[in-house]
Amino acid sequence: MLSSLLLALLLMQAAPPADTPKPPEAKPSEKDEAPVVTHHEIRVSGRPLKYTVTTGMMPIRDAKGDTEAHIFFMAYTLDGVSDASRRPLMFSFNGGPGSASVWLHLGAIGPKRVVMLANGEMPSPPFHLVDNEYTWLDQSDLVFIDPVGTGYSRPTKPELGKKFWNLRGDIESVGEFIRMYLTRYERWTSPLFLVGESYGTTRAAGLSGYLIDRGIAFNGIVLVSSILNFQTLSFGKGNDLPYVLYLPSYTATAWYHHKLPPDLERDLRKTLKEVEGWAETGYAEALAKGDRLTAAERQATIDRLARYTGLEPRYIDNSNLRVPIFAFTKELLRDQKRTVGRLDSRFKGVDESAATGAPEYDPSLAAIRPPYTTTFNNYVRGELGYKTDLEYYILGEGITSPWEWGPSSSRQGFPDTSDDLRSAFAKNPYMKLYVASGCFDLATPYFATEYTLTHMGLDPKLRGNIRTGEYEAGHMVYIDSKSLEKLKREVAGFLENALK
Repeated sequence: MLSSLLLALLLMQAAPPADTPKPPEAKPSEKDEAPVVTHHEIRVSGRPLKYTVTTGMMPIRDAKGDTEAHIFFMAYTLDGVSDASRRPLMFSFNGGPGSASVWLHLGAIGPKRVVMLANGEMPSPPFHLVDNEYTWLDQSDLVFIDPVGTGYSRPTKPELGKKFWNLRGDIESVGEFIRMYLTRYERWTSPLFLVGESYGTTRAAGLSGYLIDRGIAFNGIVLVSSILNFQTLSFGKGNDLPYVLYLPSYTATAWYHHKLPPDLERDLRKTLKEVEGWAETGYAEALAKGDRLTAAERQATIDRLARYTGLEPRYIDNSNLRVPIFAFTKELLRDQKRTVGRLDSRFKGVDESAATGAPEYDPSLAAIRPPYTTTFNNYVRGELGYKTDLEYYILGEGITSPWEWGPSSSRQGFPDTSDDLRSAFAKNPYMKLYVASGCFDLATPYFATEYTLTHMGLDPKLRGNIRTGEYEAGHMVYIDSKSLEKLKREVAGFLENALK
């Protein structure tokens, strides 16, 4: 009896999760669009790099075999490789949700990149691409994925969009794409990597936990401008955590625009360390006390916040010691009738009225959207030979119903995929993680990322599997020329270490 029970328990442990779907099969009448294959060459570090690009659609089917969506992808594979099944393979996507993969693709990773000014500002049009000497193709084959509702990816019927436009549906559909790609292109035994940016880091962390339970383990994950736990940036009554975690990024922004006292302007890193220490002690305690703060304690907190943010004490007092992001981006340079960017707070904007409470637009997004939109549309048709009259949805245009966040796969409340990442580490202790953060990023502040990484409950023996990199740049660290070079160098070392 005992042996029978033990056998049953072992079988239960070995079985896949109860919600694991059977891989769908195509119906006999369905025919897939053939991908477009082209061949190219660039020079990297003075040496020729020959590669093949496969551009096309991958069908995403339900359990009955009916195609519910098509996911557009661009795959770069190095030529002259004797055994492609052993070559590293990296899947890349951006965030939004609702963003195409164009930003990482043409900003940092692919063999072509958009020409921007040295600090990431928009150059004078017309815009163009150049060979990317910092491409990651020299170390890994690359697959850029546009999730459903982004790029050229579409549901087959409008009403099916809701199936993909939620946290779980997004992870499952991209996970199915990865399974299909590994199958069709016979890459199951390749060392596997993920790279995501912004909400793409949410997706990457979720995928790591989702796919490990389906037999797909990753050698490494790269997160650029990370957000895994949305409690860290959801400003609202009853959640004081974002105010604490955003403070160092407010300080970095004020430093860049010369709004800090002279002693804090001398050394940015030293200043940020000071602010981080007070944020998680004195400031956190003051917010936790609420109305129990004495008048003296409240004034001391106001004075410290004014010193660290460059904001007027009266404004901080009227804001009840809590300044949300869009209030800060409007207020910091109000005396100059300027705003600062959310994606990159080094950028300045000009609103019609300097008296409003929030910026009209994000000047950092306004600087990058036209160059990336223009160059991609020309590149995909002209150089890659993929002809379509569909609009390439860059950011948000293709998501036609509200995104449903819901609970994550493991927690209630705020969306949070950090536990999926922890689970993946527990089940695959060989996996490595690299996290890049910009100190001028007000979309996914670096201190919030540090908080999340140190609150996953990760086994102490696995903490050495995580590397972090800090950049004097914004959300898209790679639009800054110095940071682009540093990102390539840091990731190259990370990939070598992950393959040991």
